[in-house]
Amino acid sequence: MPLLRATQLQHSIGQQTVLDNTELQLDAGDRVCLLGRNGCGKSTLLRMVDGSLAPDAGDIWRQPGAVIARMEQNLDFADGNDTVFDVVAGGLAELGDVLRRYQALTHGDMNEAALAELEELQRRIETADGWSFQQRIESTLSRLQLNAEAPIGSLSGGWLRRVSLARALVSDPDILLLDEPTNHLDVDGILWLEQCVRGFSGCVLFVTHDRSLIESLANRIIELDRGKLKNYVGNYTRYQELREHELEVEAEQNALFDKRLAQEEVWIRQGIKARRTRNEGRVRALQQLRRERSERKVQQGVATLNVNEGAQTGKIVAELKNVCYSVPGRDLVKNFNLLFSRGDKLALIGPNGAGKTTLLRLILGELEAQSGEIKRGSNLQVAYFDQLRDQLDPNQRVVDIVGQGRESVTINGKDKHIMSYLGDFLFTPERARSHLGVLSGGERARVQLACLFTQPANVLVMDEPTNDLDMETLELLESLLVDFTGSVLLVSHDRAFVDSVASSCLLFEGNGHISEHVGGYREVAAYQARVAARESATSGQEAGKQSAAASKPADSKKRKKLSYKDQRELELLPEKIEGLETAIATLSEESSSAEFYKQGGDVVAQTMEKLAALQSELDGCMERWLELSEEAGD
Repeated sequence: MPLLRATQLQHSIGQQTVLDNTELQLDAGDRVCLLGRNGCGKSTLLRMVDGSLAPDAGDIWRQPGAVIARMEQNLDFADGNDTVFDVVAGGLAELGDVLRRYQALTHGDMNEAALAELEELQRRIETADGWSFQQRIESTLSRLQLNAEAPIGSLSGGWLRRVSLARALVSDPDILLLDEPTNHLDVDGILWLEQCVRGFSGCVLFVTHDRSLIESLANRIIELDRGKLKNYVGNYTRYQELREHELEVEAEQNALFDKRLAQEEVWIRQGIKARRTRNEGRVRALQQLRRERSERKVQQGVATLNVNEGAQTGKIVAELKNVCYSVPGRDLVKNFNLLFSRGDKLALIGPNGAGKTTLLRLILGELEAQSGEIKRGSNLQVAYFDQLRDQLDPNQRVVDIVGQGRESVTINGKDKHIMSYLGDFLFTPERARSHLGVLSGGERARVQLACLFTQPANVLVMDEPTNDLDMETLELLESLLVDFTGSVLLVSHDRAFVDSVASSCLLFEGNGHISEHVGGYREVAAYQARVAARESATSGQEAGKQSAAASKPADSKKRKKLSYKDQRELELLPEKIEGLETAIATLSEESSSAEFYKQGGDVVAQTMEKLAALQSELDGCMERWLELSEEAGD
């Protein structure tokens, strides 16, 4: 059932047409991912969907009574002293203000005036059936594990994301809009977001560059390309296949059109030279071909990225032996050993605040270990992506930021004009002369990359490089890092990116413990699944033993003796339970992979059914083992 239908949308920003007779329909149950290049108009379209921006032309129909909520990119509108409850209740508009005031009064000192105001607020809440909304707020906060009384100013970026989502969900929307929801979330946070969105019953329209998230959530992909929306049913892999085919067909059709136009241009020139009477119909056809060619919207070029590689490092970049580093109250790095060699591409994975940046600084020599030994290699030339963010002046022009007053830059020994170099990063001369402050988030990320790659480097430190990049630039950066002959230290929560780039991963498991795993995120997820399965099995067995011990009578000698059959069953059950746990761990590992959901729906369903059957059999075996153990007095 349609919740929203947009027809013939037209909209321009300055000289750029971002929507050109665009059509869009959102239905109940849709999980739609909106893709498109940076600056193509994705956020503009989201604002039109929620009604905060009107198109220049066209119609948008919304189902009467439909509620549309948007997860804000930031919460800059909130006072740092506002509580989480205040901000989340703000998603209920006027009623939210009443509930916020009621909440504040009930947690403050009471006097006669406060009691009178409280009574009036209670009357207004009851009139608007506001207690059900109060309960909804509290339920949403509980589900997202948010402390209602925590000041907004005390929260990290990841927790602010949860608050923003709670603010959107509390209105129980029919359409939920998410604009780059994974920015500032660690992997655990992203997995939490996936689970939360799966449990949402309404329609979701989301913008993201996280390919694993798209693969997991989307049942439809729409791409905003040159002002038009194209619809693709299926997951991200299917979209890539269809999109590549469409571009090939488009290129062939354009080549045939251009060939025909060239032939007609030759004919018209020959006709003039020979002073012969020309076919007026053919002339009019040529004029139409010229108009069509002039109106053709050519696809924007692809960014060209090249690392300015420095001289080769020694064989060992850094060696850490029994390194420890702690802050008051907790260990960040504890008895850690690492051999980081030339050509290694090492990804650091873990929750926000786990110590990833601390370890980076220890490896690079920006911090000294509190104990242990760190040896660093020779001839290190480090280019640090994250540090550039604080160095870029929003009041400077792009060309001045990257060129530093020079008209050319030197890349791998060759001079290149600054405008040509910025063109490789998809900046037109006009855009290159713009001030940084007017650029989109994706364009700013490309400026950072442009600055980074002018520096000779044999060690690249990439701290969340994928934020705000469009899909094509992200995939190009991915290829560049794979081909880079130097060493890479990567901090990223983009699972697909880590899988493609990393040769090994460091997993921050808490309490300063860091484990190393050969491969990418997939191998880390498999390890975590095995650990979780072992812990689950151990806790289940311990619970069983405690239960058996608790129910065991004081005089165990009075227990009946097991039959030979039951005794034999009791002896074989532990081995059977272990086998079932191993099978469950293997299937859990398989189903946690992003590749798993690329298979056909039947294969996925059969695997999940098998997993459920194994778990059911394991539960039965555990119950039987407890029963026989109790009878035997074990």
